[in-house]
Amino acid sequence: MLSNLCSNRVMRWEEQRVGAGRAGELPLGLPEPVRRGSGRAGLKLPEPVPIEAGTDDAFAIEIQAKSIINRVPGESQVPFQWTVNPYRGCTHACVYCFARRTHTYLDLDSGRDFDSKIVVKVNAPALLRKELASARWAGDHIAMGTNTDPYQRAEGRYRLMPEIIAALRDRANPFSILTKGTLILRDLDLIAEAAQRAPVSIAASIGSVDETLWRAVEPGTPSPLRRLDVVRSFADAGIGVSVLMAPILPGLSDSPEQIDATVAAIAGAGAISLTPIVLHLRSGAREWYHQWLSARRPDLLPLYERLYRNGAYTPKSYQREVLQRVDQAKARHGLARPSTNFRAQQDAPANAGSDGQHQLALL
Repeated sequence: MLSNLCSNRVMRWEEQRVGAGRAGELPLGLPEPVRRGSGRAGLKLPEPVPIEAGTDDAFAIEIQAKSIINRVPGESQVPFQWTVNPYRGCTHACVYCFARRTHTYLDLDSGRDFDSKIVVKVNAPALLRKELASARWAGDHIAMGTNTDPYQRAEGRYRLMPEIIAALRDRANPFSILTKGTLILRDLDLIAEAAQRAPVSIAASIGSVDETLWRAVEPGTPSPLRRLDVVRSFADAGIGVSVLMAPILPGLSDSPEQIDATVAAIAGAGAISLTPIVLHLRSGAREWYHQWLSARRPDLLPLYERLYRNGAYTPKSYQREVLQRVDQAKARHGLARPSTNFRAQQDAPANAGSDGQHQLALL
């Protein structure tokens, strides 16, 4: 089991933990969390002792970060240079999550630890204000939701994002948010205020509307139908949301019928665009997903061995076939615009709507 690979190893960043010797104390006057079930619905504070990897404990690991605006390595094939991630690890517990490997950088494991030992950068808002005010900061676009979801369940308790968005708003700094969380609706008005001052891009991640599949592969996330409500709510407020149809899972959500149902639901919710992404399996995610597949759908193992035998990505021929199905469904349901990364036009005017309503510039 992956969750035992790093047993008895101590987490890095121990020296940055908050409240050493004061177990049970939360910052910002927040109430003591209550642990529920496996810990995915709630996290407890660890005792003031080193945290070991590979245990079943579900922790909110509070730290004082030393920096919060992170530069993306130059070799990364992404359309942004700077990110902010207030959390490390994610209680969404998506079995395929590409970010799982990043937990190993903390000497925690990429399986169970990634789902249940969540690093919370409690000083993120104050630190962001300081870094944005630096003479060295040029006001570049900042992407959020690039590693783990800023609107995962812990955000309901720590409320870091309102202050982060407010800091970006006050400096008129462009930003984008990608999320599977419905908690973003809490900050809708604040996001709209920020968009009056700088370009802002919002996207929801909805890979499938199959409820049975959702419960199996994304057990800690809001349901796809609730995420569609996020798209509707932003649209009703005059704020367009793009959707990443991601990931499309071979043998699980890639049939013409499944794709058509998902595209139809996304179009019906009022998404302004849809971008499909086929599952890729990097180290960390690959092993955890394979373990899940072996336990839940062993019949699909030959398919995955064939599709991913040469690395993290499926063959281009398979990708073309799946993306063609998506394009055909988009044409049927009125979303036949070219697939474009939702951050691509991050420097377009923030009030680009042509119907008189305030509209965020997304694509």
